[in-house]
Amino acid sequence: MELFGISPELYAGVILPLLIFLARVCDVTMETVRIVFISKGIRVLAAVIAFFEIVIWLLAVEVVMKDLANIANFLAYALGFAMGTYVGLVVEEKLSLGMVILRIVTADDSRDAIVSALQGENHGVTCIEAEGSRGSVTMILSLVNRSEISRITDRIDRINPRAFFSIEDVRYVNEGVFRPRDRRSFTGIVHSLAGQGRKK
Repeated sequence: MELFGISPELYAGVILPLLIFLARVCDVTMETVRIVFISKGIRVLAAVIAFFEIVIWLLAVEVVMKDLANIANFLAYALGFAMGTYVGLVVEEKLSLGMVILRIVTADDSRDAIVSALQGENHGVTCIEAEGSRGSVTMILSLVNRSEISRITDRIDRINPRAFFSIEDVRYVNEGVFRPRDRRSFTGIVHSLAGQGRKK
């Protein structure tokens, strides 16, 4: 019996595997984002995502288990898992949630220019005089939004292409000087919800 003019062969061989593939892409993407939210202390959104994630996963598993002889379903399930992992990482990168410690080490007179550039954008800056393997250096520490890292590092590279810097994720921060966020954006809204994680 055909449903909406679709033959059983077409449904079992193409449409059903495609639906399984899309379901897996969705639930694995949601899983990746949920893990990121958990790591950032965004509990409410993580719980909401977990609910829809498991519902989609159960539906996909139920379909596959009903027809174990259909190899296309297995392949769609596996490919959906792989693609969901990739899509989840892309989504996580686009969200750019949380804050990071930007650690800059410079051994020349570019220190003042780098500090001025960061302070000019309302970023808090801490400078530490240190001794490197090649002599005296200045370590510049700044806590910045992860979404701004690319722009900031590009500016540092223009000021001093030889400056060394490293980036470290931060889960909790308390007090300090922070650049204002755009609360109208989705990222700003998520940061607001994560405010409970600002104080440990």
